[in-house]
Amino acid sequence: MIREKEVRPVSGLAALLVLLAALAGSIYMFVQAVIALDRGTGTVPQLLLWIFSIALAFLLLLGLFTVAPNQGVVLQLFGRYVGTARVEGLRWTNPFYSKKKVSLRVRNFETQRLKVNDLMGNPIEIGAIVVWQVVDTAEAVFEVDDYQNYVHVQSESALRSLATQYPYDAHEDGVMSLRANIVEIAEHLKTEIQDRLAKAGVKVIEARISHLAYAAEIAAAMLQRQQASAIIAARQKIVDGAVGMVEMALARLDANNVVKLDDERKAAMVSNLLVVLCSERSTQPIVNAGSIYH
Repeated sequence: MIREKEVRPVSGLAALLVLLAALAGSIYMFVQAVIALDRGTGTVPQLLLWIFSIALAFLLLLGLFTVAPNQGVVLQLFGRYVGTARVEGLRWTNPFYSKKKVSLRVRNFETQRLKVNDLMGNPIEIGAIVVWQVVDTAEAVFEVDDYQNYVHVQSESALRSLATQYPYDAHEDGVMSLRANIVEIAEHLKTEIQDRLAKAGVKVIEARISHLAYAAEIAAAMLQRQQASAIIAARQKIVDGAVGMVEMALARLDANNVVKLDDERKAAMVSNLLVVLCSERSTQPIVNAGSIYH
């Protein structure tokens, strides 16, 4: 694998001043050589020499280039990787170097809404936002054909793989799901994408789910299932609370010697209290005007 190596070209401002001075001097001497040749005191080789000097100055000016903040310039000499210039400002290097600018800024993109099957085989729609940046310009340019397209394709591939490893919703305690464990899923997605992009010189800063829903064909059925699960969970809490309140009431009656109830009356009292506490509607009390046995 080709790793990045940093090079530090000379200051472009100093090189520009020197080359402009050399160009101006060569043009002046060229004019003097033309005048001397016209007077018969000059020679053609002298004229050719200053023409070559002017051409050389223009050629050397082609070595000037700029490096913007958070940018790297990959330098190549006839196909061979020379290094990467990262020091910002006007720089000068060998004019025969080819120069490719690579942005080192933080970028982000949102994947398409992918339709995949979760761990339970349910079709779902899922999308993610990936925040990334190039950290190795040599790998980004030489290890993959188009690193930006590579990031997009591999991120979507990692997202598909992640969606198949977890259920959309967990129906058992201790089971991770895409909907409930947002932080854990985001960390897993980041790791999954980073493993795929390491060879492209890219660092994944953040990855998180941006869209998650059941596919349209099963959305209505899954909504009913979620509603049923919520009702069952609520009923369970109501029953647990009602049983605790009945136990507390019987214990208080016995402890304070308020009334002595046989097993039959205790069963009737438990039944009445459970009806009152667990009923969805307000209960209508019936006042017993006689004794507790009539």
